[in-house]
Amino acid sequence: AEPHPKLPGTVYTAVEEVQAAGGKGVAVVGDVRKEEDVQRAVDAAVENFGGIDAVINNASAIATEPTEQLTAKKFDLMMDINVRGTFLLTKAALPHLRRSADAHVITLAPPLNLNPHWLGAHPSYTLSKYGMTLLSLGWAAEYADAGIGFSCLWPQTYIATAAVANAPGFSDALDRSRDPQIMGDAAALILSRPPADVNGKCFIDADLLRESGVTDLSRYGGGDDPILDIFVDKS
Repeated sequence: AEPHPKLPGTVYTAVEEVQAAGGKGVAVVGDVRKEEDVQRAVDAAVENFGGIDAVINNASAIATEPTEQLTAKKFDLMMDINVRGTFLLTKAALPHLRRSADAHVITLAPPLNLNPHWLGAHPSYTLSKYGMTLLSLGWAAEYADAGIGFSCLWPQTYIATAAVANAPGFSDALDRSRDPQIMGDAAALILSRPPADVNGKCFIDADLLRESGVTDLSRYGGGDDPILDIFVDKS
């Protein structure tokens, strides 16, 4: 509800930006770890817009310290936001998604990459993100006959967000990070497809755009050698 010194804006200014772009929005202050707050957000969406057609599980916490330096508090935070938050929001929205003619749930999580490099780089963070992926794949199977498209979306490269800008020693990486618009465009492609076509799939943003005919990704920045994101192997 209040601006953060390193994170400009609030849920209210976010809604203002949505409305300025021609959309509609409603601000709900809450904590994705709390079931009652998540339910309030879902209820507000249904009350204001008449239903729910799409859910984006985007909230996430990251801590990549080695295991012996990682505090239990940070471990719990990652599991609570990444896994529990994804579970709570999707569960609360499911009754409404079932009634939608074109329902999607996009989870911002990577394809399951069991390369030992990634498994050993930050096991606890990896567990939390792969937990999100496994939930999505599990729901795709559990609700295969419900007409809901459960998919995952992950960036090929670093994205120029506040998370990158504020990470210690990472501010110089912004020039080699792509604009968040690439993730928005990729998500829009998923949402434009029939749910059955994307159900149970994990997408990389750049690959998805190339498959759709976008051959020039320079519009998204990042320079000639953008930094590959976590969990993405060099081709």
